[in-house]
Formats: sequence, C-alpha cells, structure tokens
Amino acid sequence: FFVFQESMHAYAANVYTSVVEELTKGKQRKFIAVEQEFFRLWWDGVATDKHKQQVHQLLQEGRLEFVIGGQVMHDEAVTLIDDQILQLTEGHGFLYETFGIRPQFSWHVDPFGASSTTPTLFALAGFNAHLISRIDYDLKTDMQKNKKLQFVWRGSPSLSERQEIFTHVMDQYSYCTPSQIPFSNRSGFYWNGIAAFPDPPKDGVYPDMSVPVTDTNIHLYAQTMVANIKERAAWFRTSDVLWPWGCDKQFFNASVQYSNMDLLLNYINKHSDEFGVTVQYATVGDYFQALYSRNLTWEIRDSQDFLPYSTEPFQAWTGFYTSRSTLKGIARRASSLLYAGESFFTQYVQKHPEGSICKCRALKQLQSLRWAVSEVQHHDGITGTESPKVKDMYMNNLMYGMFNVKKLMASIIFDMNNAKKNGEVYSSVYNQDSGMPDVDQYVVVYNPLAWNITTFVTVSVSDMAMSVYDELGQSVPAQIQSSVESSSTYELYILVEISGLSYRKYCVKALTGEQSAFIGRSVKHKRKDLTRAGRERRQLLPVVNNCYQVLFDQSTNLMHSITERQTNQTVQLTQEFLEYHVNGNVTKGPISDNYLFAPNASAVPVSKAVGLEVVFGNLVTEIRQYFYSNMTAQDYTYAVYTRMYTVPEGYDGRLLCHRIEQEYSVGPLDFNREAVLRTSTSLNTRQLLYTDSNGYQIQKRPFKAYVNNTVARNYYPVVQTAYIEDDTTRLMLLAERAHGVSSQGNGQVEVMLHRRLWNNLQWDLNNNLTLNDSSVVRPVIWLILGSKAVTNILYRTSGLLLEHRPVVMFGALPGDKPWLPRQLQQNSVHSSAVTLPPNLHLQTLSIPGWRYSSNHSEHVHDIHMGKQKQGDADFSRVLLRIRHLYEAGEDPVLSQPVMVNLKSLLKGLGSVMAVEERSLTGTWDVNTLKRWKWKTAQYPSKGLFSITGTTDNCTVTVHPKEIRTFFVYFQGQ
Repeated sequence: FFVFQESMHAYAANVYTSVVEELTKGKQRKFIAVEQEFFRLWWDGVATDKHKQQVHQLLQEGRLEFVIGGQVMHDEAVTLIDDQILQLTEGHGFLYETFGIRPQFSWHVDPFGASSTTPTLFALAGFNAHLISRIDYDLKTDMQKNKKLQFVWRGSPSLSERQEIFTHVMDQYSYCTPSQIPFSNRSGFYWNGIAAFPDPPKDGVYPDMSVPVTDTNIHLYAQTMVANIKERAAWFRTSDVLWPWGCDKQFFNASVQYSNMDLLLNYINKHSDEFGVTVQYATVGDYFQALYSRNLTWEIRDSQDFLPYSTEPFQAWTGFYTSRSTLKGIARRASSLLYAGESFFTQYVQKHPEGSICKCRALKQLQSLRWAVSEVQHHDGITGTESPKVKDMYMNNLMYGMFNVKKLMASIIFDMNNAKKNGEVYSSVYNQDSGMPDVDQYVVVYNPLAWNITTFVTVSVSDMAMSVYDELGQSVPAQIQSSVESSSTYELYILVEISGLSYRKYCVKALTGEQSAFIGRSVKHKRKDLTRAGRERRQLLPVVNNCYQVLFDQSTNLMHSITERQTNQTVQLTQEFLEYHVNGNVTKGPISDNYLFAPNASAVPVSKAVGLEVVFGNLVTEIRQYFYSNMTAQDYTYAVYTRMYTVPEGYDGRLLCHRIEQEYSVGPLDFNREAVLRTSTSLNTRQLLYTDSNGYQIQKRPFKAYVNNTVARNYYPVVQTAYIEDDTTRLMLLAERAHGVSSQGNGQVEVMLHRRLWNNLQWDLNNNLTLNDSSVVRPVIWLILGSKAVTNILYRTSGLLLEHRPVVMFGALPGDKPWLPRQLQQNSVHSSAVTLPPNLHLQTLSIPGWRYSSNHSEHVHDIHMGKQKQGDADFSRVLLRIRHLYEAGEDPVLSQPVMVNLKSLLKGLGSVMAVEERSLTGTWDVNTLKRWKWKTAQYPSKGLFSITGTTDNCTVTVHPKEIRTFFVYFQGQ
C-alpha cells in the first residue's frame, strides 16, 4: 500500500485538490478523470468537505467528467473478462452511489493494443463511444492517411449491431500534448513540469517546467498550437479536433497549468480570423457529442482486434504477454477464490439469516479482495510492466485479500455446521500446498460453478496408507503416490462429485484395509541422450485411459503421439523446451524488456538429455519428464508433469477423461532468455492459430510475414484458450494464466512460459524495469485433442473448470468423536444446488453492498437533498450475471438461446420476490438505458438503442454471447 501512498503524496492527491480548486475559479475550465482507485483514496482520505461540495457542483455543471469510471484503466491483452467486469463494476458502483453519475465514454489510451472484447463490455455498460490509441504504427499511419481512425465497431460477431459502439482511434500524437516548441529549446505546454518523487519540492519549482506564456511569446505559442491542430484536422472527417492537454502524472499543480492555458486559448479565439481556428475547453463527452450531432455515416469494423501492438519495426509489445508469470498466476488464483467466496457468502446470508458471522465484517473481507483483484488489472499491473516494488505491492494486496476470503469461507463452514454443539475444531484454513496435520481430518470441498462436477482434488499427506469417506461413511475412490515436491510427503487424489454451488465433506483417515486408497506405482526410466536418439531401435511406451492413448518414445523419453480412441485418429505430437536468446545492450541492437520481445534468432533447444518417471495408478497416471542440459547435469531447469485420469464406473468422467493435464516447472533461467514450450504435431494447420480474446471469444490468427521482427510480431496473448487444427482434428490448449503464444511453423504451437531479462536502456534503468525474474514458475495447461465437434462441446466448460477449480479447506477431527454427527448428513446440501445448462455460465452471484435506490430519479433526489443512505451495507440486493458461452451458429445444440426461470434456478437460496434487469455494471435499469445509435451504411438513420428487460415472470431467454445482469431480491430479506 505504501506505493500508493507515495504516489498520492508525490502528485496524485495534488492533482485532485488543485484541479477541483482551479475549476471552481474559472467557469470555462474543464477536466476529465479516469481511474477511481486514486480518486477514491483522495475522496476518502484527503478531500475536505468543501472539496466534496465543489466536486458535486462541478459534476452537475458537466465541467468535471468521469470517463471509463473503473477502478483502473485495465489492460486489454492478458486480462480475463470476469476481472474486467469486476474492476469496472467496482468503480461504477462507487461513482453511482456517491454522485448518481454513470460514465458514458471510454478513454482507453494506454493499454498496449486493443481487444475486441472491450468495446462489447463498454457497450453493455451503457457507453455511447469508445476511445483507444495504441495500435500498430504502420496500421495507424495508413488509417490516418485515409481518414479511417473513426468507425463503428462490432466487437462481438454474435451480438453484432446490438452492442456495437462508435470508436475513435487517437492519431500519431496519442494522448500527450506535443512538447516541442520552435521558439525555445525548453519544452512547451507542460507548465507544471514533471512530478518529483518522493516529496514535492518545497519551493513549488518542479523539474522541466515549460516556458511560461508571456506577451512576447504568446503569438509564437499560438502559432505552434494552431499548426498542430491543423495537422491533426487533416486526418479526421469532421472539423472537430480532439486536442488532449496533459500526459502521465500531469496537473498536480493545476493553477500554473490553467492560468497559462487560459491566456493561450483566449488569444487564439481573439485572433480566430487570422488563425482559422476556435478553441474551447472540453470533456471527452463534449467531443463525442459534437461528432454525433454532425450526423455522418460511419464505416463498420468487424470483430477483428488490434493485437499485437508494435511501435516501430523492432518494437513488438509481445513480451508482456508472459512477463512476471507468477504475478499473472496469483492474480488469476485470487480472482477465482473471490468468485467462490462471493457465491459462498451470498448463499450463507440467504440461507442462514440468523447466522453468527458479522455480515459487515464479512463484506469488508470480500471487499479487500475485490479491490486487490481490480487494481492488478491495471495496464501496468497484471502485464508485468511495473517495477519490483510495485509488483510486491500488488502481490501483498492479493495475498492479504485471499487470506481474508479463506478465513471467511472457513468461518462460514464452521458456523453452518454449528461448531459449538458438536465440538468440531477448525484448524485454520490452509492452502492446498501447505499440507495436512497428522490427525484424522476432514476435507471440505466447495464447487463454485453452477454445474455438477466430477473431478479430482489433491491433498498433501504424510502417510502412504490412507482411506477417504464421504458424509455417509461410504468409501470414496482415491489414489496416493509419491510427491513431486518433497520426499517426505505424498499426494492424495480424491475423486469428488459435487452439485453446483455446493460443498461436500470427506473424511481422510490414516487407515489400511479393503477401503484404502489405491497406490500409484512409480517406474523410473534411464535418462536418454537426445543427441544419440536416432541410433537405437524405437520402442514406444503406451499410457492409456478411456479417451486417449499417449505413446512415449523410449529412445528420447519424449512424447511421440496421441490417439483419440473414439475416432481412432492418431496425431504425431512431440514437445520440447526452447529458449530465445535476446539482446540487452542498446548499443548492439533491439532489446527485449518487460514490454518488448526482440529475439536475436530462432529459438534454441535447451536440453540434450531427458529423464522419465511414470507413476501408474488405477485412477491417475502421471508422467514426469525432466529436461537436463546434458547427460551428467545434476539439476534440471525444466520439467513436465502430465496427468491422465481413469474414472470408475458410475461416475460421469467425460470431461476428466478428455483432458491431458500438464504442469510445467520452468526456471530459474539465465539472463536474457525467454523460455517456450513448443508442441509440434502432424496436423496440417497452414500455420493458422486461434486464440481467445479475454476468455470471451475466439480470434483467428493467420501467420504474417513482415520485413522485420516476424517472430515477435506473430506472438499473441492467450488468456484461457488457444488451438490449432486441420480439416478434421483440433488440438486445444487451456491455460490458467496468460501467456504469449505463437505458431512459428506448420502444425506447431508454442507457449512462452517464462522470461528473465536485463537491459541498459536508460528509461528501463530509471524505472527499474529490467525483469530480473529469477523465480521458478509452475503454470498448468490442459490439452484436449479431438474432432472439432467434440472439442467444441468440451472446451468452454473445461476452460471454466480449470479457472474455477474447487476450493479445498481442511479441518481436524477430534479423536473421540464419531464421524457422522446428524448435522453433517443434513448438510450434504444437494437440495439447494444451483444448476445451469452447459452453455450458460453463472458469471456472478454476489452481494455488492451498494446502498443506492435502484430507481434513478429517487437516488439522484436523495443525493441532491444530501440524504444518501449512510451506515451499514445493503445485504438484501443480490447481483446475478449469466453469460451464454457460445457464438451463434457455432454448435447445432449449444448455440441455441436458453430460457431460464430465475425463481427456480435460485430456489435453493430462498424464495425470489423480485428481479430487475440492469446494465452490465448495475447502474442502469435496462428499460431506461438509451445508447446513441451512430449512422452506418447498413443503418442509415441515427437514433437510440433501447433494450427491454424481460423479467416480468422471472423468465429470461439468454441468446448466444449475451451477458445478462440482474438485481435479485429474496423474501424475508
């Protein structure tokens, strides 16, 4: 948190304090504010009552405008749609509750490339226009020349014109005022200078303060500004020019800024005949309003995005797709734990109104994780493009929030099982990786998805002889085997079957007999020398389950092929680790850094020898491959652990059987190495790759040849899904964190798993951006191989199963207590399960705690009368989102619209009294939301979009790719 305090102290607090004071002094002045995190810190901790009054007044006058309004300006390449929605909702909830305002324009000027999911989300949130800046330099030049920087964007093929949005791409000057002035070698237009860390200068003199406007230079200043305005005007279709004034960390001394701006604007307007230009202060809303009223017809852009992003021939911003992989992984684990904690708490509040847990404190625990997951979505957060100090802050906030939510979930279970009466003792809730104590104990497993699941959970135990029982004392299939991590512990795999949004308890006893867990038997193979591979006769080692036969080549210990047993289709498939060697010396050529990937040449294989161990078991077979630099090396830098599952009769094992789980261990790397796992297959893919856009939709990625930097410019982000295919067969990769991914050859897909870099670029050194990441990373990827039809059915549910693995909590069992207290039997809560069909995903089930009235005019009236509801959060309003996972026409069955009765869906939580359909972030009643409809050739008339929410009888029909948002109220709340 100190990093934020440092920024608040150095400049952020001064921005809001001085801007609000300056706006109040001049009726013509305006300002836009974007990220809520800093504004809220100022509002809660710095702003005086007078400042607060002024903010309310300025918002009413339209002179202060909040744009985007999320907690942060989120990254667009490596973030998950759920987290984008969360951070947007978090900021919008605060703005609406506090001021009754709802942002209607975006200002996505800084993310490194633009995704097509973002315009769809902003449309769903009620925005009238979207604004981006960072797109490929060569594409921008072309669009600029042809006046095509503005268009109507249909980000989603299925939602198409219903959720299209007008989009403005900033020209080559982007969002910062050009600072060169021809009449001085000092800078121009930045009169407040550059923010000084850690303390603002006592005398108010900052570094690099621009030449002030004076009688002698005002004409030259005006000429410089007008020339730039006219240059830009030539790139757009109307005579309205958006001229952004400011840049990063500006306006911390707004009085010197505005007083110089006033002089200059007045002078130009006084001489407008001479200059041919008039100028005025404006907000983004003012600009788009002017443009909208021009009534032009705009071109339509389809769902193609603007990724990857390059700023010049050797600067491809594709390194950040992988930078700080550990942070990317923790951010996603945190997001998934938050998702589980929200629905768990919501059910508790509805079903146990008399429960002993303090709801206000519980909500604060959830809010600490909401805030941490929101802030890390920043375009210099989860991207890995921050200094180590800032990265540590993100990590600490995430870990603190996760600790709070785990504590909350444990105390809910404790309370629901009425601990006092039957003497159960809860040890704390440990992480799955911290293992279990040496007593009989139970494992509580919560399924956060609204589907019935059958999967394995893994628990570390200290004994080889173990048995597992369910609540009714029935034996549960389980397998125990030696641990990869340590020689003193064992891994216990437990097969769990759990209904949607339900939990089950399993008793784990140190016990042998008929009922004990299967034991995995390990077979170690000799290390093989890859340099001699062709010399001996090839022998193949099969590993088989009901869906696949995987063959390993015993002359190399590498994977050889996979056969999909249903169609008997065999694909040759081999995997190897390679490293790109990159340059860190700016005098010797292009460099790689946190942002950029600039390989010297093709990737180089890393190992000359591979060790193999196979653990065979009745339920799980694990193949452990260790990659060494040579035959005699002691340590390995790379390992792959591949798991295949066999599910006993009577269990639904379709999804388990159809995935090949892989976990990698990579690192520590040498300096200036970028590590990839390359999977080469016999599929004739013509080098066409498919990757997901923020876990929401799929983008087609044909390989493109460039004059320079072809390798790096063909890297794309994978957030959840990537695949390659030929005419019949598809190989899918599902990821639990973001990576860079590419297809550098026919039939190939490579995933960048880790990077460790050092460079001497002055800017990187000044900001401590050298990515000396010496960690070992442990990412997980699930492989699915099959026909297009089969993979289509499997991959969306599987991707969400990987994202939202069950939450595992532990408690100890006192020795003298029988295992079956009556409460437990009743608490096998299948009756209250929440279950959706497989093409719908329960995106959100939470209690936001907002106190505002959902009637807009009533809420605004309360604010103006100063009657905002103070005090406790509102626990009666439940936020529900449902997302259709399929595109229109993608699958004959799963792409159909689905009718859902919300009353019966949620009957396990209580009796639904009322449902209101809302905009994506909850701030609009959809029946009153009227977005601007911009004219296109296809729709020649301008007008307003309107949606009618269908919630009269609590039945809704969800169409392909829709995300529907509701407020739900239960009886008795």
